[in-house]
Amino acid sequence: MKHYHAEPGRYARQGFPEAIYATGKTNAQIIEITSELIKGNGPVLITRATTSLFRVVKMNFKKSRYYSLARIILVSGAQKNNSQKYACVVTAGTTDAPVAEEAAVTAEIMGCRIERVYDVGVAGVHRLLMHRSVLENAACVVVCAGMEGALASVVGGLVKCPVVGVPTSVGYGAAFGGVSALLSMLNSCAANVSAVNIDDGFGAGIIANLITNQNRPSPISSPSRGRSLNPVSSGDEDER
Repeated sequence: MKHYHAEPGRYARQGFPEAIYATGKTNAQIIEITSELIKGNGPVLITRATTSLFRVVKMNFKKSRYYSLARIILVSGAQKNNSQKYACVVTAGTTDAPVAEEAAVTAEIMGCRIERVYDVGVAGVHRLLMHRSVLENAACVVVCAGMEGALASVVGGLVKCPVVGVPTSVGYGAAFGGVSALLSMLNSCAANVSAVNIDDGFGAGIIANLITNQNRPSPISSPSRGRSLNPVSSGDEDER
């Protein structure tokens, strides 16, 4: 029985691809779905991927690349963009980095320029203010924070662009696995702050790219449709 209905045409229709969420899928299912998605003209990526899964994928798709901190496998189709506009990805702490990298790498694969500002939480808010120029010139800011999730509101009060809050499941008991941060972001007094689900770096990365590159030609009309593009580079790639 076929347990999936892959959609290789989603990138052409919406400007972002269907991603393969690896958790809960067998290696065989992932390979089968990848084989379907690669027929499209957009990026093919696998999220929440392990190193062992990457080895299996690499055997079947030789050009695959693994971003270990982001837990993303890029199979093919990374986009290029020469625009000077960028999105900024911010974390409250170092422990938020895996979720932040999922957002950053996703956006980069989609052709979005990313600036990273990490470990600038409200316990030492002066660290955030050191990067004020980068924040103020961004087209969108993604804020990944656990604990009480206050950083999204602080950033929202500093910038004139949309802020995408990503609550992370970081924190002690009363953080409730990210629920505390999620509620904080949903209740933000800063009107430019919205929120995605807990630990949803992929969703935040897609939204950041759509906001930042909203005036780019659609994949349907783009002259580069169907052209093979080089993968983005990342400092934490694992080519094993």
